[in-house]
Amino acid sequence: MKTININRTKITLYPDRKRVLLRPFHIMGGERTSEICGYVMALSEAEAHRLLGQLGAEFGGRHKDIRGYFRRRFEEVRPYLLSDHALSEERSLLIGAYFTHEYSFEAAALFNPSIVPHPDQSNLADGERRFVLSLRATGEGHISSITFRAGVVDINGNVVIDTPSRYSLGPAHVRDAPFEKGLFERKLRELDLTGAFSREVLKLLAEPFTLDELRTSINLVAKGLRAHDLETEKVAKKTLTLAQSCFEVQFGADSCLSERLLFPYTAVQSHGIEDARFVLFQDDDGTQMYYATFTAYNGKEIQPQFLETPDFLRFKFATLNGPAIWNKGMALFPRKINGLYAMLGRQDYENIYVMFSDHLHIWRHKQFLLGPKFPWEFIQMGNCGSPVETERGWLVLSHGVGAMRKYCIGAFLLDRDDPTKVIGRLRDPLIVPNEAEREGYVPNVVYSCGSLLHGRQLIIPYGMSDYATTFATVPLDEILSAME
Repeated sequence: MKTININRTKITLYPDRKRVLLRPFHIMGGERTSEICGYVMALSEAEAHRLLGQLGAEFGGRHKDIRGYFRRRFEEVRPYLLSDHALSEERSLLIGAYFTHEYSFEAAALFNPSIVPHPDQSNLADGERRFVLSLRATGEGHISSITFRAGVVDINGNVVIDTPSRYSLGPAHVRDAPFEKGLFERKLRELDLTGAFSREVLKLLAEPFTLDELRTSINLVAKGLRAHDLETEKVAKKTLTLAQSCFEVQFGADSCLSERLLFPYTAVQSHGIEDARFVLFQDDDGTQMYYATFTAYNGKEIQPQFLETPDFLRFKFATLNGPAIWNKGMALFPRKINGLYAMLGRQDYENIYVMFSDHLHIWRHKQFLLGPKFPWEFIQMGNCGSPVETERGWLVLSHGVGAMRKYCIGAFLLDRDDPTKVIGRLRDPLIVPNEAEREGYVPNVVYSCGSLLHGRQLIIPYGMSDYATTFATVPLDEILSAME
């Protein structure tokens, strides 16, 4: 194979234990919660004032609005108070503090990045491009979330990362987010949840409808049908679970990108939001939207899921459905092909498949695309992010797993008009873990969730042994000319 010049940058993004997020501290059982509230209620006003001041001095500088968070936590535990007496502001905040804790979301690792153009490209020099970098942050309990950085790549392919904020914050949940009735019904059908009960539930719903309206409809239909059998209860529960898995969150407009953290929210995400692959998608009418596929993990099972955002402030989470949604590593093409959405993914633990659909959330058809061929990928193949469109075809970075479970990054090329055709492939890996990259949480791994084409340079952020993140830049023409 022709020699490809891989320029490894001197940038390394290490996990930072000092970056902490305020999280609810859940006490086991309502009785214990009431007991702790009682302890705080028994304190004198002077002691409550002293303790709250002590907490402010110790923790206040680590968070933007710690008192606001304490206030919200108090409102959430207020039902467990055994007294209805009016409380002072300070005592209320102190109660909230007892049900709050800090979570160091990067304590263990910061890895598996993807990169897309930033929504704001203003105030840049000629040839510069601002980008958004998403990363998988992993903390206590190996719980993964999505964190962000911003940076700029210049005309020569040099990468600069903005210094992240000291603060971190989660989004607000958007109440009364609308559900599209026809799409929801289609998802129910894919989950084999359509029947007399669900049809009656849907009849009572408006277009669009909210989660509360769905709950009301389920209760009314169950009461009207006098349905108390286990099968109906199971359908009702799964219907609600589907709706709860499709939600929206919103960050404040005054927050900076690096402060925003997408932490697991639903039961299916409870142990992690893993390996988000972001892509800037352009629709047929020229409108653009950022989409991402990711893996939700509940500690036992994985589930591929989907999110979208126009601006990295408001995010809409959704389920992916259909018989072609299975395993990990879904990566969406950045535009439709022949009128259909297209996506890469794995249907087994070895090969890469391509899928097509008329809807972003529903995937029914798959086609084998590529399997292991060379020794460095004999065990398993997968993609390293969304395909990049070039004049020669769709450039796809891949990962291959070989002997000693070593992960390397490779590349192949698909036909622009018919991406079921592989028209080029690197015989040797593009990036192999070197001595500085092979030590980490999972040794001997380089892995990316997406790259960015800037001029004729391919900017590749990648994780090093599931611990930290770095960058490489590669001339596009050298990759294309090395394809067999």
